[in-house]
Amino acid sequence: MKARAILSPDARRELLAAARWIAKDNPAAASALRDAVAKVAERIGKHPGVGSLRTHLADARFRFVALTNFPYIVVYNADRNPPLILRVVHGARDLHEALKDL
Repeated sequence: MKARAILSPDARRELLAAARWIAKDNPAAASALRDAVAKVAERIGKHPGVGSLRTHLADARFRFVALTNFPYIVVYNADRNPPLILRVVHGARDLHEALKDL
C-alpha cells in the first residue's frame, strides 16, 4: 500500500471547483489536474519534506508544492502523519489573503 497525503475538505472543494471550471473548456485537462494532485499527494506521503517553506506566508509546519503544468499550489501540513493537504490554490490569487486562516 502506498503512503499518501490526505486531502482536507477545503482542498477537496478547491480541487473539485478548479476541475469543474477547467472541464467547461477542456475535460482532459481537468482530468489531468486531478491526476497531478493525486501524484503530488503520493509524493508528499512518501517524502513529507519535499515541499518548499514559505515562512512569509505560513509557519514552518506548512509546505508548498507547485503543480507541474498547472498554475496551482498545494499547501500541506508536513507535521501530520499522514501529511494533510490543506489547500489547492491558484497561484494567481493573493496568497497572503487566501492562506490567512492556516
